[in-house]
Amino acid sequence: MLNKLILANLSHRPVRTILSVLAIAVEVTMILTLVGVSHGTLDSTAERARGVGADIIIRPPGTSVMSSLSSAPISQKYIAWLMQQPHIALATGTVVQGLSGFDSITGVDFPAFERMSGQFDFVSGNVPVDDNDMIVDEYYARQHKLQVGSHINLINHDWKISGIFSGGKLARIMVKLPVLQQVMDRVGYVTVLYAKLDDPKQAEAVAKDLKNELKGYPIYTMDELTSLYSISNVGMLKDFIYVVIAVAVIVGFIVVFMAMYTAVLERTREIGTIKAVGGSAGLVLSILLRETLLLAVLGTVVGILLTYGTQFLMHVLPSNLTQETVYSWWPIAGMIAVVGALLGAIVPGYKAVQQDVTEALSYE
Repeated sequence: MLNKLILANLSHRPVRTILSVLAIAVEVTMILTLVGVSHGTLDSTAERARGVGADIIIRPPGTSVMSSLSSAPISQKYIAWLMQQPHIALATGTVVQGLSGFDSITGVDFPAFERMSGQFDFVSGNVPVDDNDMIVDEYYARQHKLQVGSHINLINHDWKISGIFSGGKLARIMVKLPVLQQVMDRVGYVTVLYAKLDDPKQAEAVAKDLKNELKGYPIYTMDELTSLYSISNVGMLKDFIYVVIAVAVIVGFIVVFMAMYTAVLERTREIGTIKAVGGSAGLVLSILLRETLLLAVLGTVVGILLTYGTQFLMHVLPSNLTQETVYSWWPIAGMIAVVGALLGAIVPGYKAVQQDVTEALSYE
């Protein structure tokens, strides 16, 4: 009976109910989209790193895992030096030039790279042959409407798409290493060094030896590197997520506060009637809190569904971001929505409980 009353109350003002649910849904979508993009971007970065096939990665001095790379400070002579070290079977280097947003263009020694990682899985086309040839992954090609034979201007240089490959291999955009070195005016230098071992189990020992030889160079095993691609290691991103969660709670609080406060004013006579026939203050409060909880649950469900809409938009619109569905955050986002909604119901609930029966029955 009480549940029927709650449903009747919500359906009596359908516009207000729908707007309340949508507002709560937006806060849930905000949280899940941000978390999904964060996980998606970091996981795709880790996947591309693993796709290199290397066991040891050497980055420029003064950089960290999360540092953006857009220079070439390491002498290319280190590649030959690495090949002379114990347990190192293959070595190569790449040059990275940053572009706008999260994109970058990577110069690759394709023969050496394919010996290390295996051949590219091309959807169409092949590796660069001419100096102006470029290959891109499916994601970048789809976002920028590129196909084999298309031309694109990046870093003030005209490139021709010679191949489109399946993602998960080092970078989204690749060209010949010597060509990018010339464009960047860094001939003889690379940005990152990669080494493949004859026995991957020796990765930690080899990395330790290399750190003793190359003082000041950040040197990682592949397992160590990919484990660092997490939200907890990106301080600003983690703080930003907390800010979005705080904003979401505030939005939920305001929306529910306005909806429930208006509902209490409109149902003053109804509340007075419930109290007049013996209904306790606890019963009145229970009705309001159940209505609030139902709005929060409905808003959470709609918000989760809306995240699939944001995924679709990122898939079809030009974007450098990847959004994952992070199922573990569904209950977290739901609890955040519920807490914000219940906080917003406190003041209206208190007002309803404190209403005088006589005044409520005479309310017009």
